[in-house]
Amino acid sequence: MTWGNKAGHQLPDLIESEAELDEILSRPMQETVETVSRLDGDILILGVSGKIGPTLARLVKRAVDKAGLRKRVIGASRFSTPGLKEELEKAGVETVQCDLLEENQLDNLPDASNVIYMVGRKFGTEEDSPLTWAVNTLIPAMVSRRFRRSRIVVFSTGNVYPLVPVSSGGADESTPPGPLGEYAQSCLGRERIFEYFSNKYGLKTLFLRLNYAVELRYGVLLDVAERVFEGSPIDLRMGYVNVIWQGDVNNIAVRSLELCSSPPEIINVTGPEIVSVRWLAERFGALLRREPVFTNREMETALLSNASKCFKLFGCPTVTVERMIKWVAHWVLIRGRTLNKPTHFEVTDGKF
Repeated sequence: MTWGNKAGHQLPDLIESEAELDEILSRPMQETVETVSRLDGDILILGVSGKIGPTLARLVKRAVDKAGLRKRVIGASRFSTPGLKEELEKAGVETVQCDLLEENQLDNLPDASNVIYMVGRKFGTEEDSPLTWAVNTLIPAMVSRRFRRSRIVVFSTGNVYPLVPVSSGGADESTPPGPLGEYAQSCLGRERIFEYFSNKYGLKTLFLRLNYAVELRYGVLLDVAERVFEGSPIDLRMGYVNVIWQGDVNNIAVRSLELCSSPPEIINVTGPEIVSVRWLAERFGALLRREPVFTNREMETALLSNASKCFKLFGCPTVTVERMIKWVAHWVLIRGRTLNKPTHFEVTDGKF
């Protein structure tokens, strides 16, 4: 039985609007509602204005309301996207506008027993690596001190792993880190900083090593679909990927709050399949009536994660790869709005 069926929600054949998309992405599972009911204290989302944060915040608020609770749901960010702060407030999420690189602003954040940490910087690392390191390692140190008595779920990335043979089934949580490039190195640095303070203070944390979250406005599937539709070449060197529906990620993040521990828990978060990029392009080609254009050939290694532990803890994802493909293809055909934020999944040297 899928999470969606457990939650009593039916998934549509196609998604026609952003309002419908956001509603689906912010649906809490019944298990998520139950988790929120068991948690003591309020829930704070740091870095709420990124790609995942807005729908995650709405999902948490919906879970709190469904449980009949009076918990505060708070989102903190610089809020550089016009209108997002007001949209979250309209949904019942309290907001705090701040720059977490400024320590005095961090001190002004409200106390919260539960923190979901989504702060990070990836693209632009090659042009300004000091800023990437500051965001990915300095802020975690300040947050760890400020919220040392809280539970903290930390969004991390599968990039902390080395490229692994496609035949291996992906890196699992016991695979030694082998980050490629400064972005991935700084992400491992983020984990190590939280781990240090977990050891020092007994800070209860959990690392979600995610790759790759998918919705209709961004993600690997959209990247491939748009290139097929436009007739742009698809580089096959990074020939295999993992993907997971962002709505499933949102539910996992909230449910993970109960599993925070010292030393930190680690969970790979992705879908169960190792998906061929060539196959994806051909599938989109059939749906979009375009002939994919390829360049280069698949390497024998790729950035892949094994999420078996996640499935044992939370069950399998609700949205299949085939359903995601159909949704994304339709979104491209109806010219649905995108975030214009390519994942650069095809990068093989770790330079972002």
